[in-house]
Amino acid sequence: MDVGFIGMGRMGRGMAARLAQEGHTVRAWNRSPEAAQGVPGVTAVGSAAEAFRGDAVITMLADDAALESVLVQGGLLDGAGRPGVHLGMSTISVALAERLTAIHERAGIPYVSAPVFGRPDAAEAGKLNIVVAGPEASIASATPLLDAMGAKTWRYGEKPKRANAVKLAGNFMLISAIEAMGEACAFTEGHGVPGAELLDLMSNTIFAAPVYKNYGAAIATSRYEPPGFGLRLGAKDIRLALQAGEAAGVPMPFASVLRDGLIEAMARGDGEKDLAALAEVSRRRREGR
Repeated sequence: MDVGFIGMGRMGRGMAARLAQEGHTVRAWNRSPEAAQGVPGVTAVGSAAEAFRGDAVITMLADDAALESVLVQGGLLDGAGRPGVHLGMSTISVALAERLTAIHERAGIPYVSAPVFGRPDAAEAGKLNIVVAGPEASIASATPLLDAMGAKTWRYGEKPKRANAVKLAGNFMLISAIEAMGEACAFTEGHGVPGAELLDLMSNTIFAAPVYKNYGAAIATSRYEPPGFGLRLGAKDIRLALQAGEAAGVPMPFASVLRDGLIEAMARGDGEKDLAALAEVSRRRREGR
């Protein structure tokens, strides 16, 4: 397939490279042009409009503001480019997903929400879990791309916003697990038991799951750089979850706790580190730092 790719951060580069490896023609654009350079099999183009055409276009941008700036304010939906389908793979708000659905309907361009679970190494290996929602025919047309990038595609109906709600719920659960590990480590360390020993036990017994194993290992060794999932992005996702919860009349009291911890971590200079650095908040509190 002929694919345009907009947003070549660490995740985007791995996803675009994977598409090229699977034989798809990939044209990529990024707001910082150098990020689109040097990806094997991927052709860097000079404008977002050059990428916004073909059989499909994929957007993988950092947040709502970046996506709206490029897609809406940049006039892509009003331009001559008419991709067969737009796969929105960024982690964005439920509210923006609803607006994009309406805007795409007016423009006559099929829109599918397809956010992903997985870190950059999973993107490079084509092992992402992809959450999709949108018109069945559009999802079917994009299946070769989804199969190239992901280990499994999880479908959530025809309303695109549903995929974004699932993505935010998943990230809320992930960040909750990191907060729990951080507090538990601070607790045992207060009683003379190294947090690493606690995490070794838990991640190999009753919490033997990827989140606890991977993030637990990072917390145990204070390995927070380079980031796989940046802490600042995690803070953005919790903010979006709280907004969506309020809009639906769903209280999320623990999300408020996470928000405050993430704000504290960013205030202490950890915003560009891996999300696992959230555990340092509990450690610093215990030590009175």
